[in-house]
Amino acid sequence: MGTVKSEESPSESSLSPEYSGFVNGLGSWLQEGMASEERKPLLPAAERSFLLSSSEILEERYLNKVQNKKLYLATFAAVLGPLSFGFVLGYSSPAISDLSKTDDPHLRLDKTEASWFGSIVTIGAVMGGLLGGWLVDRLGRKLSLMLCSVPFIFGFMTIISAKNVYLLYTGRMLTGLASGVTSLVVPLYISETAHPRVRGALGSCVQLMVVTGIVGAYSAGMVLEWRWLALLCCVPPFIMLVMMGFMPESPRFLLSRNERSEALNALEFLRGPEVDHEWECCQIEARAEEQGGRFSIAELKNPAVYKPFLIGTLLMFFQQLTGINAIMFYADTVFEEANFKNSSLASVIIGVIQVIFTAVAALIMDRAGRKVLLVLSGIVMAISCAAFGVYFKLTEQNPNNSSHPVPVSNSLSSEASDQLAWLALISMAFFIAGFALGWGPIPWLVMSEIFPLRVRGVASGSCVVTNWAFAFLVTKEFHDLMVALTSCGTFWFFSGFCVLNVIFTLLVIPETKGKTLEEIEAYFRG
Repeated sequence: MGTVKSEESPSESSLSPEYSGFVNGLGSWLQEGMASEERKPLLPAAERSFLLSSSEILEERYLNKVQNKKLYLATFAAVLGPLSFGFVLGYSSPAISDLSKTDDPHLRLDKTEASWFGSIVTIGAVMGGLLGGWLVDRLGRKLSLMLCSVPFIFGFMTIISAKNVYLLYTGRMLTGLASGVTSLVVPLYISETAHPRVRGALGSCVQLMVVTGIVGAYSAGMVLEWRWLALLCCVPPFIMLVMMGFMPESPRFLLSRNERSEALNALEFLRGPEVDHEWECCQIEARAEEQGGRFSIAELKNPAVYKPFLIGTLLMFFQQLTGINAIMFYADTVFEEANFKNSSLASVIIGVIQVIFTAVAALIMDRAGRKVLLVLSGIVMAISCAAFGVYFKLTEQNPNNSSHPVPVSNSLSSEASDQLAWLALISMAFFIAGFALGWGPIPWLVMSEIFPLRVRGVASGSCVVTNWAFAFLVTKEFHDLMVALTSCGTFWFFSGFCVLNVIFTLLVIPETKGKTLEEIEAYFRG
């Protein structure tokens, strides 16, 4: 195992005995003091600031020597899971279009069956969230990722061989199960293997790969029949299964199982040979020892548990009430109702915009911070979603008959119709760009950062269940909302929740940029 010489190591061994004793004493006091929110400071502020600045210097020296090449490789292997998840989400739009027109009466989907085909994946994802919370704590992050590739592949193979609608549902349910596990495990794996300098960027790659998969499914769906498209969707999870076999387990998980030598090997793989892996291992161990034990219900009284739990759950609730999954699941339908001439092409354009702005978010995440991007994202979504609602209001032939918006060509001139069609596309493009900048990647990233290690599986599982449960409600009831509230009212409803997202962010969400997972936990403990 590669280490550097002791005089270059970011440890306390190179310090004078007096200074070393001072730092050790202060460190012991701080660890005890943080365990109680009511503990009074025993040392002057100047001495406490001196300790904190010394710790930051040691961390800075350590990170300056880290090599990220293999960390990026491990992240790429992991985010093939979200890529598969994106193919699952994007598959429904072109597949519904094909299956609604198929000559086989046993496979032809009516409106109700198409609604179930699009939304039943979220039921499987809820089950996957529950299963994933158990898997990550029992089997670890790496093995959980490898196992979830199986229902991805088997689910799409079931769709390919389907002879009736119920087998189509079964295949979608299996791919949803895998998506639920993936959406929980991958953010945890990345947050626990990455260091603070790149954790935001790498965490944003989860959403980047999801939207890349959606665009891939939309684009391939323009040229491939639904069975061939399902076969293509089997490729990413297969590659993930192979690549993850060569990647390390999360060092934090290994240390929680007292597998210290394996954790050091994992750190050497992830950080390169030029740093003192022992130093980072000791930092993680110190916090793990302080946490100790397993999660119990009584710990919900602990602010380090209930505060992040409420924030994580509400983040997932507000993310889904932007209406993003309803819009992406039924992208073709939305643009057909908006009278856009080539709805499939419009869906691809929207998907490409989402990929571009998610990539931008990944690049600026660790500079701009999570909170600023969430606020900016919410404002852009609120305005653009309201504008899309205005579009539908303008194109209704009879405002009193709000259940059935009439295409613009029936009530407007051809020129005005084309202009309004572009207004719809531009409004939706800004909505997707805003979502991709903040409310797309950041809730998943923050979820993976804010929970203590011993409750990370259970708490993250609860957040994933919340996310997918509301995703199901929104996607399943989307058409009913369009009837009950009218098309314009539905998008104004989503716009209102985007405004609430901004208020929630300003009042509740902490900034986690540049902080270690241990520092974030200390923040919630006061």
